[in-house]
Amino acid sequence: MNFQLSEEQQMIKDTVRAMLKRFQPRAEEFRHMIHNEKKFPQELWDAVAEAGLMGSLIPEEYGGTGTGLMALTLAVEEMAAHGFGNALIILTGMDSLCILRNGSEAMKRRFLPAVAEGKVKFCFAVTEPDAGSNTFRISTIARRTPRGTYEISGQKTFITGADIADYVLLVTRTMTLDELRAQNMPKAYGLSLFLVPTRIEGLTMQPIPTRGIEGMTQFTLFFDNVEIPAENLVGEEHQGTMALFNSLNPERILAAATACGLTEYLLRKAIDYARQRSLFKNTPIGAYQAIQHPLAEIKIELEAARLMTYKSAWAFDQALHPGEVGTYANMAKYLGAELAIKACDRAIQTLGGYGFSEEYGVIYYWDAVRLLRTAPITKEMILNYVSEHVLELPRSY
Repeated sequence: MNFQLSEEQQMIKDTVRAMLKRFQPRAEEFRHMIHNEKKFPQELWDAVAEAGLMGSLIPEEYGGTGTGLMALTLAVEEMAAHGFGNALIILTGMDSLCILRNGSEAMKRRFLPAVAEGKVKFCFAVTEPDAGSNTFRISTIARRTPRGTYEISGQKTFITGADIADYVLLVTRTMTLDELRAQNMPKAYGLSLFLVPTRIEGLTMQPIPTRGIEGMTQFTLFFDNVEIPAENLVGEEHQGTMALFNSLNPERILAAATACGLTEYLLRKAIDYARQRSLFKNTPIGAYQAIQHPLAEIKIELEAARLMTYKSAWAFDQALHPGEVGTYANMAKYLGAELAIKACDRAIQTLGGYGFSEEYGVIYYWDAVRLLRTAPITKEMILNYVSEHVLELPRSY
């Protein structure tokens, strides 16, 4: 085992740092856009693509660099370590992997080069008002038409960035639960994935007044007989469950990377303040163990969460079984989310009253890190997964 970053991996982190350094004079302007205007700067997106980061998951034959999920994990972590988490980079990355591993050759050549160039953004839609974490209960339906197309009806909710994405990777049923029961088939059968343009006739969006997604808005999407060509089917009809996990595992890994990066950012904020803030006898508050020890704990736990995140990205790149990758991905996301919440809470406590000041910027991250405990999968569902699939305890739900 070699736990050192390779020269190529270190170069990825250096590339992100150099890219962000170019925008340093406008860092506060960008943060204001993200946190106050709920807009992610297009210039930053373009710079990420120009650096080749959007193509890291895409093989060279489709215009990417083929450096793998580990490369994007390092990049996402480094961006977050500078205070720039971005859900749409994660969503576009996970959807690209789904296309790469499940899409037709024509679909790969149609979409992947554009993703690598930063010209196409994806969002992801699985959650429904009456389904939540139970994906098999979704009711959005796609039916074949006499014209050979598919017609989609239903709704999705909590869909991030749908207004700025070009396509949504949509999870639907192509067989209802009633149809499956009538044929004595498992509930995991009959799911299908489609790429749907976000500006297509019959698709409407209703914004949800949520917080916590940096520079993004969430939406409820309504599909009213939306017709799309059969070539937009990702993988095989009715066989979308396994294809779905080619997106969900990377999403959790990249969420863990974001959590590690935000922990690093918030820890640095707290340390910098503790070094210069003096209250008694001109002694910096960072000299007091009540301040030191909680920050030291966060640093120790960050190293553990980071190792778990890297292990899960490595497992995905090694094409290990999705179940094994899922175990590592869930564990990494759990550790990262819990730690990011702890780091933000400690940063606020270290800064005292200034922890709540918009001028110091720490309070903006509270919503973002707290969201990570709930999305893209809840803490409780991860504990259910580990209990059932790792510890082999009886299913509890």
